[in-house]
Amino acid sequence: MVRRIIGGTALAGALTLGVAGMAGAGAATPSSATGGSTTPAACSRLPKLEARVQKFENAVKARLPKAEAREARLKAAGHDKLANAIATRITKVQAREAKINARLSKAEAKCGSSGSSDSSASTGNTL
Repeated sequence: MVRRIIGGTALAGALTLGVAGMAGAGAATPSSATGGSTTPAACSRLPKLEARVQKFENAVKARLPKAEAREARLKAAGHDKLANAIATRITKVQAREAKINARLSKAEAKCGSSGSSDSSASTGNTL
């Protein structure tokens, strides 16, 4: 269970870095070129990123009740130190999930506000 939570957190970190890389790439190039020239590349990767985030969220939703139940059992048994450790991990995973969703929505907003994202995505698919 602990390994799965740690693995989920590692996956969340990887997703966070992926979104940050897209945001960094989109923010660095508009000063040297037009915003439309680099945004389609980042926006074309957005569906894959959304799928990865959805997979992570599903895993968290499946594991979270089990972790909370274990925390409750440990508290009832008087193992407060272990229960607090699990509660801390749960809080960290939920915070990471919130941060990932915020970054994903920011990336979606950039792709949506960059003009016609549908035409840019179809242009990316035909190349």
